[in-house]
Amino acid sequence: MFKIGFIGTGVIFDLNVLGYLNNLDVKIICLCNRTVEKAIEKIKKFHLDNNIKIYSDYKEMLDKEQLDIVEILLPHHLHAEATIYAASKGIKGISVQKPMAMTLKECDQMIAACEKSGSILSIYENFVFAPHIKKAKEIIENDYIGDVSSIRIKTAMATTGGWDVPENANKWRLDPKQVGGSAKGSPVLLDNGWHAFNLGWWFFSEPIEKVFAWTGSYKGLDAPAFVMWKCKYQKKHKHIIPQYGNLEFSLMPEMKIPSQYYPTDEFIEIIGSRGLMKINQGTSIGNAMTDSEIFAPIVIYRDGKIETYSDFNNDWNQSFINATRHFIEVMKGNADPILSGKNARYVLMFCLAAIKSAEINEEILLDTL
Repeated sequence: MFKIGFIGTGVIFDLNVLGYLNNLDVKIICLCNRTVEKAIEKIKKFHLDNNIKIYSDYKEMLDKEQLDIVEILLPHHLHAEATIYAASKGIKGISVQKPMAMTLKECDQMIAACEKSGSILSIYENFVFAPHIKKAKEIIENDYIGDVSSIRIKTAMATTGGWDVPENANKWRLDPKQVGGSAKGSPVLLDNGWHAFNLGWWFFSEPIEKVFAWTGSYKGLDAPAFVMWKCKYQKKHKHIIPQYGNLEFSLMPEMKIPSQYYPTDEFIEIIGSRGLMKINQGTSIGNAMTDSEIFAPIVIYRDGKIETYSDFNNDWNQSFINATRHFIEVMKGNADPILSGKNARYVLMFCLAAIKSAEINEEILLDTL
């Protein structure tokens, strides 16, 4: 049985903890939060063992507890420091919230520390484990819509309809030194946007040649934002059409998106050589939109016919549960991390290239970073 400790018990803890509950392979033995009362609240909310130890200093927790797994749910600027310290304690499995780190240098330090200690480094990514998104990937890999040439991912961000997140819980995201990215901070592209960057790269499964981006500015957010990229041409893969992608981050300050979680949703369009696929919704899947035929989780247009796929668990929390279960299988030696340190470093490089492009208004070649 793997012994687990959590560093950070903020809002996202409510989703990250789900895959560990009632799991015979694991046991949560300690929690750490700067405000101890918040950790106590989580013990009550999720009916955790009352004997779980609570710490306000994660270093003290890692010094005293014999852990197999640590979940790091801290602001971005603390990811590298906490990971390196956990590795120095010989913890076998280190799961870190996205983005991996603030800089590529920090990524390299984290990877080196985990290699030295023999720790498994996994950057937490839930979207690829959402049932309908996993099915879409399977459809592509089975060549059902042909050679994929274009991907467009739209992230729609409303202001109401989801969790009531305390204002102080998001305060750090407005501090450039804590959120990272550009000199002014990038709370959209480097935080929520991480999922879109990862999905775009994951669906293509090809190295990226160059990136161009533009961002606006709205109340401290680097949005609306548009990112375009081109994949490298590789003779061995013989794509029919060059592969391009587009990410859009749209703000809807007067819009309500009913959601059990954040008032945000995602819409993905994938063009293949003989078919078109739309993946409707992500964060807010399961609301009234999901029940409409026009917004079925997956819609495919191929050979003059329309097909829909709707038989899924349409609760976003399932993506977190599946992601955690996968990590436990990684710990058991039955799988590889979906985002190893090396892969997550590449996604961060993609993010940082877009942020730099928006700053200097020029396309960025990934090989130059």
